[in-house]
Amino acid sequence: MSGAEARPRGTRCDGSADGGQPDGRPQVDVLAARDVPLGGPRAMTVRRTLPQRTRTLIGAWCFVDHYGPDDVSETGGMDVAPHPHTGLQTVSWLFSGEIEHRDSLGRHAFVRPGELNLMTGGYGICHSEVSTSRTTVLHGVQLWVALPGEHRNAARDFRHHAPEPVRTDGAGLRVFLGSLAGVTSPVPTFTPLLGAEIVLPPRGVLTLAVEPGFEHGLLIDRGDVRLADVLLRPAELGYVPPGRGTLTLANESDITARAVLLGGTPFEEEIVMWWNFIGRSHEDIAKARQEWEESSDRFGAVEGYAGDRLPAPVLPNAVMAPRGNPPRH
Repeated sequence: MSGAEARPRGTRCDGSADGGQPDGRPQVDVLAARDVPLGGPRAMTVRRTLPQRTRTLIGAWCFVDHYGPDDVSETGGMDVAPHPHTGLQTVSWLFSGEIEHRDSLGRHAFVRPGELNLMTGGYGICHSEVSTSRTTVLHGVQLWVALPGEHRNAARDFRHHAPEPVRTDGAGLRVFLGSLAGVTSPVPTFTPLLGAEIVLPPRGVLTLAVEPGFEHGLLIDRGDVRLADVLLRPAELGYVPPGRGTLTLANESDITARAVLLGGTPFEEEIVMWWNFIGRSHEDIAKARQEWEESSDRFGAVEGYAGDRLPAPVLPNAVMAPRGNPPRH
């Protein structure tokens, strides 16, 4: 998915209601979503909660888009023309619908509900994403993972995994990356990560043992979920800093709630993130953009997509400076 956006806006960070840490800081920062239109001939709108001015990453997770449920007969669905990536991995996860994926590895695959598609675009890759004719309602998340410096030029790769659903305390879990509730995904990662879909029954409560060295983010898709005494509503992302060995999720709705739990060790490197590229300097980004515009072999080509590829936006006038997470207050 293409990440075009002029600049992440500021957002509400509100975790002060109900509870806090011994030093007076809130237990959970609440990151609100903003609407962002995707590029291309059919501009599908998504809800973006990461990055924010107040938070660039959660672990190595650096990009969280949440979309749908969209009736494709009204919205036209997804049609993202071939576009490039560097320095990152894309993680596609659907709740409903189907997306056709084509990339410059020659991989032709489908993204389906409950199945992970992970693509590595280290040194360079390009791909297209199109919702299929079998799709009536499109609904899911698109996530990016920043690659650490030593692996940011990794070779192109693609992994598919369909995690088995498990039940614990009445809740349903699908662990697509990392380990949770005794389940471990076989998909390798370049930094310690966690990614899982969690479904809570009406008024259900679930306490999960988590890695204390991880920071976590909980994205709410459906229902109202209380996390560490802070109520999160649909499309909000709750951030929990490292140091907690358990997380308690309470569905305060009379409907089934659904959320995506993300986690990882704090990513200490500063990054430059622009359009679909992650680098460490303005020069990294400018070079990648130039090579995409020149149809360099760095990104390869997508075969089988009916249409032109996406042109790169114009670089900003100012020099883009590396950034990490600001100090948490």
